[in-house]
Amino acid sequence: MLTGACMSRAGLNRKTSLATLTLVVSAEVSDIDFLAYFGGPVFGFAHHRGITHTFLGAPAMAALALGMVWVANRLLERWGRPRKTPPRWGVLFAYSCLGALSHILLDFTNNYGVRPLSPFYPRWFSWDIVSIIEPLLLLPLLAGLIVPSLFRLIQEEVGARRAGLRGRGGAIFALSCVLSLWGLRDFEHRRAVAALEARIYHGAEPIRVSAYPYDTNPFLWYGVVETEDTFETMHVDSLTPEVDPRGRARVRYKPEETPASLAAKKSYLGRVYLDWAQYPLLEVEERDSGEARYLVRFLDLRYDYPERRSRVLNASVELNEQLRVIAARFGRFTQRANLD
Repeated sequence: MLTGACMSRAGLNRKTSLATLTLVVSAEVSDIDFLAYFGGPVFGFAHHRGITHTFLGAPAMAALALGMVWVANRLLERWGRPRKTPPRWGVLFAYSCLGALSHILLDFTNNYGVRPLSPFYPRWFSWDIVSIIEPLLLLPLLAGLIVPSLFRLIQEEVGARRAGLRGRGGAIFALSCVLSLWGLRDFEHRRAVAALEARIYHGAEPIRVSAYPYDTNPFLWYGVVETEDTFETMHVDSLTPEVDPRGRARVRYKPEETPASLAAKKSYLGRVYLDWAQYPLLEVEERDSGEARYLVRFLDLRYDYPERRSRVLNASVELNEQLRVIAARFGRFTQRANLD
């Protein structure tokens, strides 16, 4: 929403009225997919960042956002607040498409990812350079919108007048900060990945490596390395660059497949989770009593930051003696049903 507002204040709002409202709404409307969670936590997870976050769905999201703006405009007119200049709805639809596409781009930059080519090519893509909540992006966007308003209030107080587009400089500065941070993070991310690839891990070469961001330090990364038999996680200092500078790397051996783990992978939750996870790890717990004989936990190592006390975006399924799913859990929510 802040990005949409800054894009409008950078000059697009000079082309037509309602430009700011349209860009703000269209930049956020794709997250309407949260409604899928009313179908249960597993169903919601399966459709999170789904069709609403695709190139195919972007025009539909733009039309939805523009419809919301049209309704708001009609209500304002009915309440006796008509616009001095009528909106140019064709231009606003183009702006709405721009806002919807900006949402996909912003979600692509973090380490959760998007599926922009779905349903034709439902692969997940992620740039992995910023966190989902990134203070270093929020601060310049907020400043680009708030600081010009404060200066305008001061100028009005002292009776000064200033020609030009109100807030345009602040908005352009904010968007420039976003692009600059992306450039810095991308450069440091590639340095971190290169440092991980250059090492041998317990006598084995890495099959693949990844580096994931921290939200306040562009030079500190959380590295994940997969070898033939293990997963290894560690810090990476991209400024040096140095891998595991404090010697606190954690090694996990890949577990053997069991009938319970295979059954869990074939479940609805298992298929959805393994399609999304980059470094999935399964833990199987066998119980002596109760309806649930097995508890199979799903973990994606890209979110297993060592500083976090609780696991993020984890999931689990409960299986009975016949290896049928009797309950599925994603995050804090449990769904009891036949979810095979």
